[in-house]
Amino acid sequence: MDAISVIRTKRDRGELTPEQIDWVIDAYTRGEVAHEQMSSLAMAIFLNGMNRREIARWTAAMIASGERMDFSSLTRPTADKHSTGGVGDKITLPLAPLVAACGAAVPQLSGRGLGHTGGTLDKLEAIPGWRALLSNDEMLDVLRDVGSVICAAGDGLAPADKKLYALRDVTGTVESIPLIASSIMSKKIAEGTGSLVLDVKVGSGAFMKNLDDARELAATMVELGKDHGVDTRALLTDMSTPLGRTAGNALEVRESVEVLAGGGPQDVIDLTLALAREMLDAAGLKDADPAKALADGSAMDHWRRMITAQGGDPDAPLPVAREQHTVTAAATGVLTALDAYAVGLAAWRLGAGRARKEDPVQAGAGVELHAKPGDLVTAGQPLLTLHTDTPEKFPYALEALTAATRIDPTPTPSPTRPVVLERLA
Repeated sequence: MDAISVIRTKRDRGELTPEQIDWVIDAYTRGEVAHEQMSSLAMAIFLNGMNRREIARWTAAMIASGERMDFSSLTRPTADKHSTGGVGDKITLPLAPLVAACGAAVPQLSGRGLGHTGGTLDKLEAIPGWRALLSNDEMLDVLRDVGSVICAAGDGLAPADKKLYALRDVTGTVESIPLIASSIMSKKIAEGTGSLVLDVKVGSGAFMKNLDDARELAATMVELGKDHGVDTRALLTDMSTPLGRTAGNALEVRESVEVLAGGGPQDVIDLTLALAREMLDAAGLKDADPAKALADGSAMDHWRRMITAQGGDPDAPLPVAREQHTVTAAATGVLTALDAYAVGLAAWRLGAGRARKEDPVQAGAGVELHAKPGDLVTAGQPLLTLHTDTPEKFPYALEALTAATRIDPTPTPSPTRPVVLERLA
């Protein structure tokens, strides 16, 4: 086998053989296939796709590149959730402790920001002292003691995906159904969870821009999960506008804590509860009431314990960006659109995301939303506040927001799109 022949097969719209897939994943993991060669293959896959058999074999090869975790020693059923990525998508933060408060164990392996979308680990690292890197034994200890853990996948878990995930972010090959499905499911299956709920985003701020593509991605992942004995289901959720009222690391942590304290934006609350109910149902805890756990403070208690168990200080002040810039409404009327992609791109340009895999992120950078679609606004009132430590980034971020909002002068609020669009199981 050699990398060039594998690249040519997919470049020429051929079907990769099982032997080609097994070899190229193993060789890339070992460093025999160079990054530039895997970049070329990823682009060929992005452009020409993979069939169901190729995706299944690619996923299995990535699982086989490393170890598999075993949670059989836990007394709780395991349930996990994965989002395909969005803008302002901080749902994992309140969701993991909430589901743990209801009796499940939540081994939440999360990732870094990818393109214009935020990363859960980047967000949590805004909390002073919090650690993303845990050994397998440490992860199990937190699960036994607290019931939920949010951490990075260890080096031994699907190492092929860890290398390819970072490569996709900087080579323009993120938005590929085969690569997204195999990346997500290789980690989740290797992780060893008993059940999995997928949050597949749809809209301008998602990698899947329309319902048909989102359904295809969701169906592919549900099938891959079930093939490996994991009870898998999916919700298709709206990402035409950002979730909540913040996009950025420390900003989203602050908003998540508000949700756990009984407040926060309604769309974040609604999606958190919808995913919690699916996770608990899949775990066999059909009588659990996540709304009660959110209201009575038990979810907040689990949050504080989880953060503390990973070295963080839940009472420490969160970072605040040194500079702010406010964008105001140009007219009076109803805000009918607030484009998620534009807001995510602005947050990325302000420093909340990375252009290269080795780039640092600014904990305080991001965008704060003062109005959402359906709200009445008045000319001159604040619509958005931009946060960054580097004010020279403001013009670049403002350029991304040029056509992000639309205001209808008709003073009649319009119905908003529901956050959950469809369910697949």
